[in-house]
Amino acid sequence: MISVAVPTADLRARVESRLGDARIVVWVPGDPPLPDPVDLLVLPYMIPAPELRKLAGMPVRVVQSQTLGYDGVAETLPAEMTYCNAVDVHEGSTAELVLALVLASLRGIPDAVNDARDGAWRHRRQPGLAGRRVLLIGVGGVGREVIRRIEPFDVRLDLVARTARAGVHGVADLPELLPTADVVVVAVPLGDETRGLVDAAFLAAMREGALLVNVARGPVVDTDALVAAVREGRVRAALDVTDPEPLPPGHPLWSLPGVIVTPHLGGDTDAMDTRVDRLVVEQVRRLRAGEPPANVVLGPPR
Repeated sequence: MISVAVPTADLRARVESRLGDARIVVWVPGDPPLPDPVDLLVLPYMIPAPELRKLAGMPVRVVQSQTLGYDGVAETLPAEMTYCNAVDVHEGSTAELVLALVLASLRGIPDAVNDARDGAWRHRRQPGLAGRRVLLIGVGGVGREVIRRIEPFDVRLDLVARTARAGVHGVADLPELLPTADVVVVAVPLGDETRGLVDAAFLAAMREGALLVNVARGPVVDTDALVAAVREGRVRAALDVTDPEPLPPGHPLWSLPGVIVTPHLGGDTDAMDTRVDRLVVEQVRRLRAGEPPANVVLGPPR
């Protein structure tokens, strides 16, 4: 019999009729120790990586995250466990937010909302998105969904990945591409190669008045350098992730003109539940059939 641990009673109620004779318990890291072996442990959404240290000594075989990113997990996950990320759960919703942030910034929606609070009718011409050059850095799952959604807006799209290939520039081409872009979207995983990617030199190379959109991870951007560039009026920013995160009260990014901040809500929509359920059901099917789990990113040597 397959044993599954899920973080909420709601998730258990949603999937239990689809898991056959699987034994399902509600458990999260930090609860009293699991008494019996667990084949699949589903983590709480957005659990900090250091919390995974609480799994040490737990009889867990496969750990299923509800997030796509897995920065910090390699340093905290017990070595004997296999870790899977949540592919095809958040990509579309995150891409939706990219479009929302871009359009809100380019069409002046924050200013209009503030004017409405004052009961003030202030008509301003805004740049808009049509005809703009968009530079997308990161063409993985989120990047592919951004491409699908932004191309119909009649943009000129340049793509950048770690390695150049047909139709995609390499990171080495950024100094040539940044001065031409009206919008720069960052959708890369956080790792040694991308930490601090958007630094003072990167921002200085951007076209004056261009918009930076970060839906990757906060540390991909040098926050001090970004604050300085925005204060100088060189760039604008729309950020779903920040460094530090949560962004503390009084931080300059909350109040600088030209900055939109959303609280890391890119992938968290109603669509997430259905996709997480589907992933859990598929993982149980694979384990029952003796197949490798899907979306393995970390695990013991085979």
